[in-house]
Formats: sequence, C-alpha cells, structure tokens
Amino acid sequence: MNRVNVNGQFDYAVKQHNNELLVNDEAVNADIKQVNAHNWHVINQLKSYNAEVVSFDSVLKTATIKVNNNLYHVTAKDQYDLLLEKMGLSNIANTKISEVKAPMPGMVLKVLAAEGDKIPKGGNLFILEAMKMENIIKSPDDVVVKSIKIKPGDKVEKGQVLVQFS
Repeated sequence: MNRVNVNGQFDYAVKQHNNELLVNDEAVNADIKQVNAHNWHVINQLKSYNAEVVSFDSVLKTATIKVNNNLYHVTAKDQYDLLLEKMGLSNIANTKISEVKAPMPGMVLKVLAAEGDKIPKGGNLFILEAMKMENIIKSPDDVVVKSIKIKPGDKVEKGQVLVQFS
C-alpha cells in the first residue's frame, strides 16, 4: 500500500490488488491511455481528463501534475516510508551532511570547489583517481563548503575527511 498526499491537504491509500487499482479501498475503473512521455488521457465516470507530469522527483517521491490546466503537488510514501515513519525513523533522511569522506584510496587530481562556495546537490566537488579511473565526487546535498582538506596531488585513504560543510 502507498499513501499519496495531494496539495498537502488530501490523503489517499492507494494499492493494486489482482490487477485492480484501489483508492481508499474502492476500485477505480478509469480508462487511462498514455499519449506521450509526459501526457495521459483519462476517462473516469464519463468525464475526460488531460493529465501532464510537469515535474517528477523519484528520490523524494514527489510530482507536480497538471490535470485540465489545474496544478496538483503530489507526494507519495511507499510501504518502507510508512514503516520508517511508524518506527519513528522518518527524519533520518533529513540529517544534515557535514563532510565528504574518501570513498576509496586514491589521488586527488583536481579540486573543483572552494571554501565558501554554495554547491547544489549533485554538484562537482573534486576528481579522485583510483585504479587508473577518474571519479568525479559530487555533493550529497545542497551545501556550503566550510573547508577543503585536500589539494591536487594528495594521496588519500578510504574514509579520510576531504571536504567539510557548514
């Protein structure tokens, strides 16, 4: 079962059972056809809907969907999210990242960030050569660089702190 929230106001229990879509334990018998990569046409209870996925984040399980020119912000929680929430562990993902450690031993080829830089999630921090391969190490979150503990040519060990964030 999944929990889906729309616009921060409406909660729905959604599950699939025997090839049937159930919303709040009621079967939904809609005719759904994908038009292209981001657009669908839906007919439900003799009403026609044009749906477009405006944005989608699979990591955060969020989407913005336009249905007949109305925008809906949707968040979903799967069975694992619900279990973590029930166990009181749902805020673990919100812990602040304070540093990046070397994922493997290697040599620093190039430092791409500087102290004080604001780096977005997925932004490049440095290039680490390991086993004759160049690895671009990226930021795990939106961060501000507090200090850089490395320079090009440095040899690093696995687990060594390389960059700290404020």
